[in-house]
Parts: sequence; structure tokens; C-alpha cells
Amino acid sequence: MSRDHERVVVEADGGSRGNPGPAGYGALVRDADTGALLAERAASIGRATNNVAEYSGLIAGLEAAREIGARRVEVRMDSKLVVEQMSGRWKIKHPDMKPLAARAAGIVRDFDAVNFEWIPREQNKAADALANSAMDGTPIHRDRWEDAATAVPAPAVAADDVTEPAAGPVADAWTGGATTNALTTVLVRHGASPLSPQKRFSGRGDVPLSEEGRAQSARLAERLAERGGIDLVVTSPLRRARRTAEAVAAAVGTDLVVEPDLAETDFGRWEGHTFAEVRAQWPVELDAWLASTDVAPPGGESFAATAERVAAVLERLRARHPGKTLAVVSHVTPIKTLLRFALDAPPSALFRLHLDVAGLSEVDWYADGPARVRYVNDTAHLRSAERHLF
Repeated sequence: MSRDHERVVVEADGGSRGNPGPAGYGALVRDADTGALLAERAASIGRATNNVAEYSGLIAGLEAAREIGARRVEVRMDSKLVVEQMSGRWKIKHPDMKPLAARAAGIVRDFDAVNFEWIPREQNKAADALANSAMDGTPIHRDRWEDAATAVPAPAVAADDVTEPAAGPVADAWTGGATTNALTTVLVRHGASPLSPQKRFSGRGDVPLSEEGRAQSARLAERLAERGGIDLVVTSPLRRARRTAEAVAAAVGTDLVVEPDLAETDFGRWEGHTFAEVRAQWPVELDAWLASTDVAPPGGESFAATAERVAAVLERLRARHPGKTLAVVSHVTPIKTLLRFALDAPPSALFRLHLDVAGLSEVDWYADGPARVRYVNDTAHLRSAERHLF
């Protein structure tokens, strides 16, 4: 076997029309030193989710690299979920993902070293074009994507730069190690609903804002208008979040986009009950739920499932709005989940964070470094005795 291509770069992507829907993947293998295209793979996989398609693209790219005799591989994908899971920083809990991840991990063991790197979508255009052709069932015409494949040549990768996946990122404690412009998310918990003062489970039940909640949303909107620099407002579809987001969008003078996956966790049969009432009626189920984020309330959704869809939202926002500042209006669980991701904290952190209604948190997300949490649960705008300006 020739040693000319021992070090390669794999670029992979996948997607679906509908999630789930008609799905496909694309993958390319390039020489790590020259950027020369060595192999390409693309195929339709029928009806599947985005994540299944992305893992399928990864597997196809790794198999192609193995076939040409590569020994050291740099995998580049714009799927944060796949990169973090394959790097060992995020757990793999979804049943559809586990066998695919296990298959990919088995191929990884065939190489001397494999490193996984997240890249922005615009740097993954070639694999994306192949995946789209596969999804649409159209012929793959090289002239439609060849420029994308060569527009950003792969930089030379020194042998020492490709290592086995580490347990987690190691960055400069002061600078964070990032050089790119961050996506900034101002995380906004909606104003109070009638259930908020009673501490009742409030998930997918589409309760409105209370009178107090409307007043809180107005003060919150003023606060963000004073802050300035908000490029877009993104919101959960549930009324209590959407009405809060509408007040913010009007105050800052920007567009509003509804993101369904920012909805609160579905608490099933616990919806509308207090913690004490749940303890009295479902003691065994509650203990199991408190013991594991993989456990869902009866008829509801687990925190692990919520985390998967929130991770997908974050990935989309990072790909679509690099360098922008977004006000993200949501609920307790999605916001805590985003903070947990930013802090690289375990799932148990969900039970150790407190978020007030109409509270603000802010996170910078870097493409080439760890996230940076600027503040958590700021409610200065709700204090009537003192106005706080950014």
C-alpha cells in the first residue's frame, strides 16, 4: 500500500427533507497536505433524521479513508452533535444514534489516530452539496460542487497535530483560545404565567402570560433595547415565550423567528401539578426521573431527549448566524441545557441551576474554541427601585 496518502482529511455531511424525511449523505476524502480530492461518497438512505444522515456520512467518509490506506485522519463536520459525541464529550443516548456511533467508533479503531473538528457550514459546502444531491435523488454533477471542494484548500496537517480524541477541550484559561467571531446568544426566560407563582410543572401546556408576566416582558424588552446590538429574536412557539419574544422584537426593532425545538420539555401527566402533588401520586416515577435524565415523566419527554433537540437548534443557529447576536426566548429546561453545554457540565447540572422568570443569561459560542458564559440569571431589569443599563 502506498504511503502517499497516510494523512487525510474527511469532510462529511448529511440531511433530511423534513427531519425525518427523505435523507442522504455526502463525504469526501482529501490529502492532508495538498487538499487533493482522493475519494467521494454520496447516497440516499430513505426516510431518516438529520442526525442519522450525518452519522451515515461520517461512516462513509471513514470507510473511504480506510479503503485508500489512510492511517491518520482529521474529520471535519458542521454537525456539533456528531463531533461532540464522537469526541467523547457528549453522551449518546438516542437509540437510533447508538448503533451508528458504535459502527463509526469501530472504524476509528482501524486507524492510528483520528481527530474530530467542528467547522462552520460554509466550510463544508462540498459535502453538503453531495448530501443534497443524494436527498433530492438527482445526479451528482462534479461541476456543481467542484469549486466548493477546492475553494478552501485543506491546510497542511503536521503529523503531531492529529491525535486520538481527548476527553475534552483544553484551552487557554484567560483567552479561551478562540480567534473567530462568536455567535452571541442572550438567553431569555419568558415572563410569568399563571402557573409560575404556584411552582407547577409547565411544559407543553400552552398557558399565556399573566398580567405580571406581561409587565415583566415589557421591562425585559426595554432592557434589551438599551443593550442594543440584537440582530434577531428566536423564540419557542409556546404563547408565554412567543408573547415575550414579540415584545422584545418590537423594542429592539428586529425580526422574530419561531424555532419549534426551543419548546419546553413535555412533562406529560405531570403537567399543571406541583412537585408535592407529583410526589404523592407518582412517587416511584418521580424518584426514577430525579435519578436519570434518560427517564421521562409518564406520557412525557426525558431531559436527554430535550437536550438532543436543543443541541440541534444550537447547531443550526451557529451555522446560520455566525458573528451575530441573537435573543433566544425559551423556557427553563432549554435554557439550562444551553448553559450546561456552554459550561461542559454533566446532565445533573440541570438540577443545580436556578432561572427566574424574565431572567437573562448570555453565552458566546466560538467555532474554534470553548463557549464563554458571560452571566447567568440577571434580573436587574425587574427591580423597580433601580434601573440597570448594560
